[in-house]
Amino acid sequence: MEDETESGDDGRAAEAADKLVRATWGGTVVFVLTAGVAVLVEAALIVSVPVALLLFAIGVVTFAMAFLRSAGRSRSELVTVPGTYFLVGSAPAGVARSMRLALAVQVIVALATAAIRPFSGVAFGILVPMFGLGMIGLWGARHGRFEPRPVPAGPKRSRESG
Repeated sequence: MEDETESGDDGRAAEAADKLVRATWGGTVVFVLTAGVAVLVEAALIVSVPVALLLFAIGVVTFAMAFLRSAGRSRSELVTVPGTYFLVGSAPAGVARSMRLALAVQVIVALATAAIRPFSGVAFGILVPMFGLGMIGLWGARHGRFEPRPVPAGPKRSRESG
């Protein structure tokens, strides 16, 4: 019976982890579409600017959530910044690759669209990679695998001479 509960917990954790990956790609796709259209049609800025600002806000919140969760986990695990925010050694290769690719797409699209229309609202897209970084951090903080923190030895006794 315990195995069923544990595997059920693992299944729910895997599903939650997959939802974060899908949400990251969903936000990335929405950003790419709205920024791309805004480059071509200035009237689309009415949609692309709020989308960019919303994704940035979500990124700030998820980054902070990841930081707090990581700080809590650091009491019992050796949580690292690269492991949390870039999934270095803390996530399955497929998840790490997918999340990093979404972040790379956000950076490339943000830079490209801002370069094409630098003095317009499209430039707000530069803020969007915070979304990708926050989502990666949240995945790492919630689902990343880190080594257990070693148990500290008791206080060393000083030897009395004499």
